[in-house]
Amino acid sequence: MMRATLQLHPDYACDAVERLDVEVARAGANVLLRYVVTGRIADLALPEVTAPVRADDLWRHTCFELFVREPDNSYVEFNFAPSSHWAGYRFARYRGGRSDVEIPAPHIDCETRADRYEMRVSLAWPHGGPMAISTVIEEASGRLSYWAARHAPDKADFHHTDGFVLTLEHA
Repeated sequence: MMRATLQLHPDYACDAVERLDVEVARAGANVLLRYVVTGRIADLALPEVTAPVRADDLWRHTCFELFVREPDNSYVEFNFAPSSHWAGYRFARYRGGRSDVEIPAPHIDCETRADRYEMRVSLAWPHGGPMAISTVIEEASGRLSYWAARHAPDKADFHHTDGFVLTLEHA
């Protein structure tokens, strides 16, 4: 199992979150992710849980993300929303050549307490490689903040190669 504490991008503020931790593990061909947000959870904008549906633009609100670089330098991006909506994309190049990744819907399970929000994801993805883990947090006020294991040198950019600092093992 691999653990990372995500860092808030210095150009943004987030009053509600004190800490954001992620654990990543492999279980056969599945990737298991556990995102733990510690803070004043009532101050976050968290939608109600619904059926797991593929949806675009999840990053415009609270969204937990995983990026995995492939040997040809293409990469995949997975988005998981507290509603249990999700998305998977392949990018042929930096932010370009996007296509949907065809996989079964991931299993998303969430638990909310006053001081802790936890999302557990089981994703069918046997591939490995350098990975980036990130999160967009929306506070109840509508303010967004951007969290990553490592940020790009200037603006918040989860697609930037500098963010791929962890390694996901192949199944």
